[in-house]
Amino acid sequence: MAQNIYDTPEFFTGYSSLPRSRNGLAAMPEWPALKAMLPPLDKLRVLDLGCGFGWFARFAASEGASVLGIEISSNMLAKAASFPTEGITYKQADLETVELSGEFDLIVSVLALHYLESLERLVKQAFAVLKSGGKFVVEVEHPIYTAPSRGVFIPFEDKMVWPVDGYAREGPRTRSWFVDGVVKQHRTLETYITMFLDTGFVLERIEEWKPTKEGLEAGLCDEKEFNRPMFLLFKFGKP
Repeated sequence: MAQNIYDTPEFFTGYSSLPRSRNGLAAMPEWPALKAMLPPLDKLRVLDLGCGFGWFARFAASEGASVLGIEISSNMLAKAASFPTEGITYKQADLETVELSGEFDLIVSVLALHYLESLERLVKQAFAVLKSGGKFVVEVEHPIYTAPSRGVFIPFEDKMVWPVDGYAREGPRTRSWFVDGVVKQHRTLETYITMFLDTGFVLERIEEWKPTKEGLEAGLCDEKEFNRPMFLLFKFGKP
């Protein structure tokens, strides 16, 4: 079972205070890059894996899509359901054990897959329910961000640097983020890409997110983010 840290009261309170939790997609510095990977959404059947507060689901519905959002956290689903939106169905399930069914034109997963200890099963299920010609857009924390045993910037000469250690040692990384004991799974770039390709997907686009002028001016990110990528975005297609 995937760790359900979002139903821990102290963690959920902290997470709910983040700008992206309070203000949604507009507060996500990587949103323009993610949005650029999406096809036109009107009349598409969309599967949102790890839908969280439902920000992307509501955006997709506003563009004319019908959306199924899957989420393990009761707290997250309650927050998502507090914004009733036509065209969205929410389902509580663990992404490591969920049985996907139906048929979808687009699958999206934003900052969820790096919590899963076992990912290959979900990727295979996603491939099975995605229509031929459909797209799977994925955002995870970048492996350079997840790899270090500590994961902090340190001063070096005249700048802040991000020491990377243990990059090739995949597996759990335990962090303190609002609470102690938050477990994320580190995978290399090679592992992510190979897993999808071996399943049958075609890699159409990859982006290692970096700050933009607009994001910097809006205060959504800062200059030190140029020293290591925080987010990794993929667009895969099903032949």
